[in-house]
Amino acid sequence: MEIANPIYDVIFKYLMEDNEIAALIISTITGEDIVELEFLPQERTVEVDRRSFTVYRMDFSARVRDSHGDYKNVIIEIQKAKLATDIMRFRRYLGRQYESKDNAYMAVEGGIARKKAMPLLNIYFLGYALEHINVPVIKVSRNYYDVSTGEEIKEREEFIESLSHDSFVIQIPCLRRDAKTDVERLLSVFDQSHVTSDGHRLNIKEEDHSEDFRKVIRRLQRAILEPEMRDKMDVEDDILEELQGLERAIAGKDKVIEGKKKALEEKDKVLEEKDRALEEKDRALEEKDKALEEKDKALDKNKKTLDERDKIIEELKKRLSGA
Repeated sequence: MEIANPIYDVIFKYLMEDNEIAALIISTITGEDIVELEFLPQERTVEVDRRSFTVYRMDFSARVRDSHGDYKNVIIEIQKAKLATDIMRFRRYLGRQYESKDNAYMAVEGGIARKKAMPLLNIYFLGYALEHINVPVIKVSRNYYDVSTGEEIKEREEFIESLSHDSFVIQIPCLRRDAKTDVERLLSVFDQSHVTSDGHRLNIKEEDHSEDFRKVIRRLQRAILEPEMRDKMDVEDDILEELQGLERAIAGKDKVIEGKKKALEEKDKVLEEKDRALEEKDRALEEKDKALEEKDKALDKNKKTLDERDKIIEELKKRLSGA
């Protein structure tokens, strides 16, 4: 059967608008039971080459409560293609989440209500592979250690949890057809090896998935039937193509600038060599002038000596002639 390709922001948004499915996806990835979920997608206007597009940039933020009653702010970011600005965009959004006063909840402790900061949990869906790791799902988990003994500390502190976070990184190109875990089986609906010619649809077998995961498949199947979804996917393709074109143009300009910089550096090097040669020449001329000056002094001294000798000879001649 054909389903909408969830790597597109608009389709991912449509998928996650179903709270039951959103909780299922987050629970399966994190391994934590989600008993409460609330989110608001971030709608943004993107301007490319003086044209404005309104798209859903799926920097997905959800407040979740697990079976232990603990709250977390789960951030899901999906990036279809690699862009040079990815990491900085992720950092900016993460910074805004730490800064936001909304990412807190009221807790009652000892009969007193107080506001507590929600710990953050990031989930990154990448449509491209990282440089050195080729596993489909990477868990980045913080651990506490006693530096003096090296022993792991099992207890958790609000101070530390509120100022640091765990992450999951999902490399879509690394998803395997022979999925070995529930999380890989669920994420197989993102597997781009099933993509059709237009890139908007995936062709998968519903029977390969458990009944719980079929909820995801059926919602993605409904998405492909809506013309508005297809139109928004076309817009995303246009925007991505424009952004990649701009990046290529910028990269080309950077290459030209780098070439000019290198040429200027070579020119400066040649000029430095010429200056050095001129300095050497000036030093040689100074040495020559000094030698000539010493020679002139020596000649003057010899002349003086000869003059003194001639004077003595002249005096002797006068004495001899007088005698």
